[in-house]
Formats: sequence, C-alpha cells, structure tokens
Amino acid sequence: MLREVLLAAFIIGVGLCVAGAGTHFYQWRLRQQAVLRYDGATALASMGHVVMSFFCGPYIMLQMGWTRDDGGTAPVGSALLSAVVAFGWAFITGLLIMGFYIAVGR
Repeated sequence: MLREVLLAAFIIGVGLCVAGAGTHFYQWRLRQQAVLRYDGATALASMGHVVMSFFCGPYIMLQMGWTRDDGGTAPVGSALLSAVVAFGWAFITGLLIMGFYIAVGR
C-alpha cells in the first residue's frame, strides 16, 4: 500500500511541477498574469486559454487560496479548499502527462 501512496504523491508532484513551470513560462512569454479563463479574441485564442487553464490550473488554484482578506490574514478554509482542489487537479494532469510519457517513451 505504501507503494501506491508514493506513486500517487509522485504523480501529484509531476502535475504541480508542470503547472508551476507552465504558469511561469506563460507569464514570461505573454507578459500577462495567468488566470483561469476561457475568453479570447478568436476561437484559437480561446482554446489556448482553456489548455493553459487546464495545465496551469493547480498552481493558479494554490495561489488563489493564499489571497489575503482585509485584515491581512489568509482564511484557513479558503486555503484548505484550494489546496484540496489543486492537489486533485494536479493528480489528473500529472496522470495525463505520465501516461503520455510512458506511451511515447517506450
């Protein structure tokens, strides 16, 4: 059972690494903040935003959970909820990336 837990943690780690690297790459190349969105000037731009939101979403969710309220503190409920959603999302994207790596790499 420990092997399965470590595999799940590794897959989540892969998903978070890709999300963080993708978010910083997106912000560096396009010089705009990466946010979860699906709008765009054209259909191609809209699909690009959807793909970016899918792969970079876990990192963006973690950042959204740490936003501070008026008192200067981060609400614990918001941080926990965003962490649960982000880690679940990172598992799905990590599983997709690892599956692609195994399928193409072998």
